[in-house]
Amino acid sequence: MFWAFFLYVLAAVAIQVPLRERSLVEFHKEITQIDSEVGNEYDVVHYLADYLSARGLTVELQLVEEGRENVYAYLGDQRNTKVLLTSHIDTNPAGKIPYHLEGDEIHVRGACDAKGSVASQVFAFLELWDEKIIREGDLALLFVVGEEYNGIGSFTAVNDLNASWSNAVIVGEPTDNKLSVGHKGNFRFDVNAVGVSCHSGYPEQGFSAVEYLLGRIEHLLQQEFPYSSLLGPTTVNIGTFHGGLAANLLAPSAKAEIYIRVAEDIQLVNRTVDRIFSTSHSNYSIVQMLEPQYLDHDVPGFELVACSYATDIPYFKGKTAKRYLYGPGSILVAHSAEEYILPGDLYEAVRGYKSIVKYNI
Repeated sequence: MFWAFFLYVLAAVAIQVPLRERSLVEFHKEITQIDSEVGNEYDVVHYLADYLSARGLTVELQLVEEGRENVYAYLGDQRNTKVLLTSHIDTNPAGKIPYHLEGDEIHVRGACDAKGSVASQVFAFLELWDEKIIREGDLALLFVVGEEYNGIGSFTAVNDLNASWSNAVIVGEPTDNKLSVGHKGNFRFDVNAVGVSCHSGYPEQGFSAVEYLLGRIEHLLQQEFPYSSLLGPTTVNIGTFHGGLAANLLAPSAKAEIYIRVAEDIQLVNRTVDRIFSTSHSNYSIVQMLEPQYLDHDVPGFELVACSYATDIPYFKGKTAKRYLYGPGSILVAHSAEEYILPGDLYEAVRGYKSIVKYNI
């Protein structure tokens, strides 16, 4: 009888982890199948709020803009915690990818950027609670909107949520489950040019906004920006360009969206952009300006990586003792038509998030 009971216990323990892992993959599937392209996060916000509430967490929805909310969850009544796990629930506007498998690969928009982090953080929290490692006041979850455009979700949370995280904030983004030592800053701006339209057979009668803006952009691309030994070069991307009315007219207007990944000296970048685009024929507006980040990476047992992208982590500077960047999946597929994640990445991320949390509580 004893041996029968002992074998029963062993069997129960043996199947518990695979069942938990299958639940993680199913949860990841559920949240990735809810469309949440940046600006359209309502449905996934309320799904997450219901999911966490049903599992006994205290859940708050923080209004960011009309129809857009952050999800904040914690144990009991203690809103201020030692550690925060946070990621974003909006996905980038690079086009939808229907959920499908290619071998072990899970292909879907948001697979790794960043619903892989969201799913792994939720399961890390629930496992730490189930294992009685955390208690009220130790850990909170924050899932934000708007990271893929201007970071308005994290900005609003840091400034208006009236919660604090004394020891550490752990931001989830695809780092291949490596701890990031830092990442580039970003200088994102829109630029407009104004011309005078006329018949293209008589160009001396007008002024082409398209030609002018192309010339200003070419001037920007010729600039030499500072290089960082840790983060690499500052890079410039002309994301979109629109202008003109017809081939037989000089363009009365033109617009471009430009994103500079800043490795060092963001004020130099700002001054350069101002010098090039603040003219009698053009003007620009800053969408987001965040400095390069140097992050904590003191938890033993992790590989380290420097990242060339930007995240919401700058908003937490000065709001906590330590800031970490970590998550499953590769940034190299994050904004592509081939975005995917492996189940093993999700399982490893749960273990990784648990390790970082335990190190900081």
